[in-house]
Amino acid sequence: MSFSSDVKQEISQLEFTEGKARALLSALFLSRASLNWNNGRTWLSFQTQNASIAKLVFRVLKNEYDVDVQIATIKRMNLKKNNTYRLIVQSKANYILEDLGILRQGGLYNTPPYTIVRSEKNARAFMQGLFLATGSINSPKTTNYHMELNVPSQDLAAMAVKILDRFYIPAKITLRKQQYIVYTKAGDKIADFLRLLGANQSLFLFEDARIQRDFYNQLTRLDNCEVANEMKTQKAAKDQLYWIAVIEQSQQKVSDKIAHVMAARKKNPEASNVELCDEIYLMYGETITKSGMKHRMTKIKELAQTFLEANPDFVLEPTNTIVVKQEVEQPDELDLEQDLELDLDRDFDSDLSFDDEISLSQSNRKQDLFQSSLKDEND
Repeated sequence: MSFSSDVKQEISQLEFTEGKARALLSALFLSRASLNWNNGRTWLSFQTQNASIAKLVFRVLKNEYDVDVQIATIKRMNLKKNNTYRLIVQSKANYILEDLGILRQGGLYNTPPYTIVRSEKNARAFMQGLFLATGSINSPKTTNYHMELNVPSQDLAAMAVKILDRFYIPAKITLRKQQYIVYTKAGDKIADFLRLLGANQSLFLFEDARIQRDFYNQLTRLDNCEVANEMKTQKAAKDQLYWIAVIEQSQQKVSDKIAHVMAARKKNPEASNVELCDEIYLMYGETITKSGMKHRMTKIKELAQTFLEANPDFVLEPTNTIVVKQEVEQPDELDLEQDLELDLDRDFDSDLSFDDEISLSQSNRKQDLFQSSLKDEND
């Protein structure tokens, strides 16, 4: 089932009595019911594709009005082939609509009287009925949050917006295919709406998915920021090394502070300004702030640009500095099985133990290697 179906099923399991039952039925009948006349007879018909909603309406009508409710199941043969449940009330139809405030002296109205939704609990029940009949909420696993109520009249849509505003849930109205859509797209407001409906289990699932998504989105934003900062640092360092090379090849005289910055940048080509400040302190014992480092880099840029403007034919000579690391050659590890010939069948009654003989053999081996190396040097 979809997330909206789960929410509706959870609402359908709640208990509605007296004023809450009237508000619930009023919202359901204003959205999905029809009043029929034929041969002097009047009956009320309500239709839905959700079995839990059909059971709820049947239960509330029986408990509140003690009427016989006929249920018909219509099997659809196209698309998803869902069942449609039709509830028909042939007795007390006018009485029920008058009690719900839908049928009055002026005829049928699109909205109930204010007395139906005056109290907070009745207003909550009215919104529960309106969502059962016309509402939907996107799954929290999708990329966007969206809740809407697809109501048949503009007056009913305006009333829904006012009730939502009473619970600090702002909503907007739009027209789609001759239907008025009351919607909101804010994730926290949809969570408040689920709390208003009393769908606590669905609220927990929605909030859990929302928190996880916000957490992963925050991590992604932080990673993107770090990558962007690193690329920006590398680009700035490349430009600074170019300016330093221009100054050095043009043999310009610079102050000691500028020279310190140039040396630190050449030694640390990928470091940020903050890291260069620390490096200068380690190299020269000089304390410099980030703004001071930026000022000195600006000075280096100005010196290089001034020279380039005065010498437009200047070509920077390529400099390739190769750092060779000399590694001290270490003698190969001794292989006791190959280099040390041990007679395992010998007599161990001598003064030297087996371990002492191995140590002595190793010492002799090292001495031979040392003498051989001295001989090579003399040659």
